[in-house]
Amino acid sequence: MKDTRIDRRLFLRGLGAVAATSALAACGSGTSRSSGSGGTSSKTLVVRNSGGAYGDANMKAVLEPFMKETGIEIKVINPNYAQMLAQIKQGRPQFDLIDNSMIDFVKFAKEDATQQIDYDRLKTAKNADIAKNLLTPTAVGKNYWGSVMAYRTDAFGGKKPSSWADFWDTRALPGNRSLQHLDADIPELEFALLADGVPLDKLYPLDLDRAFRKLDEIKGSVKKYWDTGALPGVLLGRREVDVSTVWHGRLNDLIKQGQPLAYVFQGARRQSNGWAIPKGAANLDAAYQLIDYSLRPEVQARFAEIYPMAPVVPAAYKDMKDEVSATLLGSPKNLDTGFDADVEWWVANDDAVTKRWQEWARV
Repeated sequence: MKDTRIDRRLFLRGLGAVAATSALAACGSGTSRSSGSGGTSSKTLVVRNSGGAYGDANMKAVLEPFMKETGIEIKVINPNYAQMLAQIKQGRPQFDLIDNSMIDFVKFAKEDATQQIDYDRLKTAKNADIAKNLLTPTAVGKNYWGSVMAYRTDAFGGKKPSSWADFWDTRALPGNRSLQHLDADIPELEFALLADGVPLDKLYPLDLDRAFRKLDEIKGSVKKYWDTGALPGVLLGRREVDVSTVWHGRLNDLIKQGQPLAYVFQGARRQSNGWAIPKGAANLDAAYQLIDYSLRPEVQARFAEIYPMAPVVPAAYKDMKDEVSATLLGSPKNLDTGFDADVEWWVANDDAVTKRWQEWARV
């Protein structure tokens, strides 16, 4: 599921490439754009997402039904952060709506690149009981995803790890571990703090000294720091490691194939994808229509049944199959087992954490 996450390497390279790509942005992408009065109409609603399996699921569950219902044509493109920011800075974004992670939208907002959301135009969102932290001034959350623990069920002599304290307990549960690399996403400092006894609701602001002291305890048992979403499944499947952090949903196919793998939802770190409208968007009306459509309970449920990301609308779980709901981090059964990443904290402290992690990893 890497296609829904921040690719830190691309992001950091992209910041330096914004100026270089500005000229390309000014030239446009060849999309037919016809802006009406106030930039509220165009021939086509252009949606940016990350493509891949995530993009395919969105097309099947959300975009195609929306086009059929409304008659609005949708074109999907996949520019990265730097390309999007360059186009917006030039005042000529070749997209009307951005589907991306909420943490990236904090960065867009700091660049003054996204519009204030007019919640009066989102009738579904108003009454959907969506968590307040997903209804921000410039972005609307639409799907939960997260990082969890996974382990081989044939390891540890039949014992089953059930908490991050167990992950850190290499005496009771000896074996190789794997943790996420900085290149893949924000470091998993919260898991170290949970293993050290910090309650879920007391994690932020993160105590960096305490987190890295706890990471020191397990460093010798970490065989690999994974930097792609597929790698934990490979490492667990080959039994190179017995337990690993993983993006939830990445092991589903392996589990269906009969591999002895299982997830632990306790202490899951939830993040969200959402919608934002770039400044200069040509088709505001259709953009708001699509945002609102995507938050209908039946649409949220339909997407979750295709792709393992959880609805943010509680009503979506009412008619969902139990076997689907039970596997989703946002379901009533699992919501209280995890926590929401504080995206504002992470953006504000990204440089400090990056420097600290790089120093720690070199030792």
